[in-house]
Parts: sequence; structure tokens; C-alpha cells
Amino acid sequence: MAEVGARKDPFLVFRFKVKLNQITVAEFSECSGLQLETEVHDYNEGGVNDHVHKFPTRTKQTNIVLKRGIVDRELWNWYRDLYFNGKVQPRDGTITVFDPAGEKVVMECQFSKAFPCKWHGPELNATQNNVAVEMLELAHQGLNWIK
Repeated sequence: MAEVGARKDPFLVFRFKVKLNQITVAEFSECSGLQLETEVHDYNEGGVNDHVHKFPTRTKQTNIVLKRGIVDRELWNWYRDLYFNGKVQPRDGTITVFDPAGEKVVMECQFSKAFPCKWHGPELNATQNNVAVEMLELAHQGLNWIK
């Protein structure tokens, strides 16, 4: 149990891991798109002029965007199966955030039925010695924070 008045620092975001179907695919350098938004329906009631009634409707999620240095063809092959062969292979996954020591899980999010919808290859430039980075965007059917 935490002490009363104990300091609570925000979670740091530089230690995280992404798994697809419980298999660690890669260590990603960036993960974004963890966002949900609920649409709001405005209802103007006749005779009520001091406010508008607001009702929640549908909740939608943005796509998850993952970036990493290219180390193999696994992510490319997953996307390739979709666009060359029409094979949609949805995968469930988790995004886990660890403490600064990398030992304790401080936050974990599940996403379901994800499939690749966009892939970007590296920007190649012979005058630089940057890491070749790929980006994979995943459409999915929901986020659930489990820790």
C-alpha cells in the first residue's frame, strides 16, 4: 500500500514492448495511435436556449503506428500476404510499458483483431548513415487497458 502523500511520478515511455499473438515481434522504437474518441450527438431541445443536450454515441479508435529499425522481413511479409494474396491475418496483441529499470510492468494495453493497413520502407540516402526504419500501421477493433 502506498504511503499517504507519497510521490507518484508519471510513467516513462522509453521502455515498452509490443507482442502480436503473444509472440514478441520486435523491439520498436516508436508506438503511437493509442487513442479512443467517443462521438457526441447534440440535441437542441425546443424552448431550452441556455444549453444543448449532449449524448455519447459511437467510440472509434485510431490506427496503431509502429516504427523500428529493419531487422528482418516478418512485418513486411504480414503486409505482403494482405496486398498480394488478399489474406487478412488479424492478430491480437499487447503493448507493455515497463519501469525505468525494465523489470516491472507499469501499464499494459491489449488490442484485438489487428491487421496491417500501411507499410513504409526506409528513406535511403547515401550521404547519411542513419538506421533503416520501417513503419507499420495497424487497423484494429479495440483497445483495452488491462493494467
